[in-house]
Amino acid sequence: MKSQNYSTTFIVDETPEEAFAAINNVRDWWSGNIEGSTNKLGDEWTYRYKDIHYSKQKITEFIPGKKVVWLVLDSYLNFIEDKTEWNGTKITFEIGKKGDKTEVRFDHLGLTPEVECYDACSNAWGGYVNSSLRNLITRGKGQPNQKEQPSRPSRLGRRTGRSDYQKLLAWFIETLLEPRSRLGFFKLMR
Repeated sequence: MKSQNYSTTFIVDETPEEAFAAINNVRDWWSGNIEGSTNKLGDEWTYRYKDIHYSKQKITEFIPGKKVVWLVLDSYLNFIEDKTEWNGTKITFEIGKKGDKTEVRFDHLGLTPEVECYDACSNAWGGYVNSSLRNLITRGKGQPNQKEQPSRPSRLGRRTGRSDYQKLLAWFIETLLEPRSRLGFFKLMR
C-alpha cells in the first residue's frame, strides 16, 4: 500500500488567476515571519514562526493561473525528533476550472502519516489552506495569526510541563479554530 501525502482541495467562485495571485501572496495567509520574494520562478524565501518552525523554500514551478511548487531546501521543526523532516519535501498548489468555478488543490509531498510531523502539520496546513488562503481568495483577507500581538492566556497555556507538540497544538487551536469549536475541544482536553 502506497503512502498518502497530505492533500486538501477546495472550490471557489473566483478565477484561477485570482487564486494564483492569492497563493503567491504568502504573507497574507500564512503566519510567521516571511523573508524574500514569493512570486516568481526561482525565488527563495524563508518562513519562521518563533523558535517552533523555520523553513526555506524555492519556487521550482510557476505556471500562472495553474500551478506553483515550493521545494523545501532547509527546515527546522522544534517539536519533533527529526527536526529536518521537511527537507526535500515539495509543497504544491494546482489550480483548475471546475465548470464555472475554480478548484485549488494543495499537496505536501513527503508529509505522510508515517512521519512524526503529520498530525500537527496536516492540521495546521488544513487551517491555513482551507480557511486563511481560501478567505484571502474569496474575501480579499486571510487570517495569518497576529504575530506582533501578545496572545491571550488559554486554558491549555496555564498547564506546565507540556511538550513542544502540545504547545504547537495549543497554538493551532487558539489561532485557527473558531471560539465555539474550541469549547468542545477544551472539554475533551481536561
